[in-house]
Amino acid sequence: MPAASAKSPPPLDRQRALPIFLLVFVDVLGLTVILPLLHIYAAAFGATPLQVGLALAAFPLAQLIGVPVMGALSDRYGRKPLLLISQATTCLSFIMLGLANSLEMVILSRVVDGLFGANLATAQAALSDITDETNRSRGLGLTGAAFGLGFIFGPLLSLLALEISDSLAVPAFTAAIYSFVSILLTLFLFKETHPPANRGRGEGSWRAPALILRYLLRPALGILLLLMFAQQFIFFGYESLLGLFTLTRLGFLGRGNALLFLVIGLILVTVQLRFIGRWSAQLGDRGLVIMALALLALGLALTGITPESPHPFYVRELVERDLLGARTSRTEAMIGELGIELPPNGKNSLAGVLWMFVAIIPISIGAGLIRPALNSLITQRVTPAEYGSALGVSSALVSAANAAAPLIAGLIFQRHGATTPFLLGAVLMAGLCLLSFGALRGNESRGKDLV
Repeated sequence: MPAASAKSPPPLDRQRALPIFLLVFVDVLGLTVILPLLHIYAAAFGATPLQVGLALAAFPLAQLIGVPVMGALSDRYGRKPLLLISQATTCLSFIMLGLANSLEMVILSRVVDGLFGANLATAQAALSDITDETNRSRGLGLTGAAFGLGFIFGPLLSLLALEISDSLAVPAFTAAIYSFVSILLTLFLFKETHPPANRGRGEGSWRAPALILRYLLRPALGILLLLMFAQQFIFFGYESLLGLFTLTRLGFLGRGNALLFLVIGLILVTVQLRFIGRWSAQLGDRGLVIMALALLALGLALTGITPESPHPFYVRELVERDLLGARTSRTEAMIGELGIELPPNGKNSLAGVLWMFVAIIPISIGAGLIRPALNSLITQRVTPAEYGSALGVSSALVSAANAAAPLIAGLIFQRHGATTPFLLGAVLMAGLCLLSFGALRGNESRGKDLV
């Protein structure tokens, strides 16, 4: 572990890191313009709740296959050509979505993006190329900051696009434009970070399952990858149910949740741009992981015990009317047969709202730290020639968690009540925190697991 006395990490090479940050931000901006509307795309074609789930799961399931392959290819042929291929297919997928006239076309557009859209993993590999163990968490935090900014501005641009036109094609084509801008940024600003001398020397494989299994079987590396999957599974269960939870506890509809996610995005950006480098230098990546898991567990527990106290302007009949209006529109399939219980009138106060805004502070800080710290540790268990492959496997396992978590967490929510997924998640996350004390010991020493 780095000495605790370290005051600050070495500076990043801003000239090389800034283009990577910009291309990730623009790319995420395109994605987040579309993300809040995918269920509406699916519902517009008369989808059942199960089909809506399939439309949402298509992208992470395709990524499970595609990202490790694209990462391995970037190890062999360099980061820039794979970034360009990935961004071009992402742009194509948005055009397909804008032209979609059936649910199958919607799902196909997400599969195309998932199979070839390894933008984030390849950008992370490029950042790993230009950093070392002392400042890699800070470098990888740039991608998280780009995500945070994207999640702030993307949905706002999506709402603006829908205000201009009622057509769902407008946000899709808007996303395609942003994706095309990211291609231009890569083409003209990005300089190759993976020199030819380092290419083709890793364990890259074009067979995604074989590559994932190979890395999982490396003892210390496998622990990190399983930890990445487990924490993402718990966290994405929280993320996917948060809007439904705030509806049942606080009476939040769109505007309340938009404000909540805006605050989460601001905290993520602040942590990853200002604090992650300093904390990594003080605690080391292992200490950062432990702290992040503890904060996530705390945030989940606080969320789970949020008082059933709807906001001061809540009127149950008005919310029911709004939901009924949604059911008779194109978003009917989104609501499906959830059988949610709205909070009663008469309990209105700011207590629940204030509690929720306190609860999101530790969980947002933990979310801003955990993936950069884990990915930094992962790069310390492989050679530079394997950065793309290893981070591709990491991203693929995140995608697998993202595909499975909403289904399982939603089932628990429906059968055992709104608070159960969050309290259970807090217990599981606390267990991961305790496990990490021993399991990650020695993980910051390169060389023991490179064979």
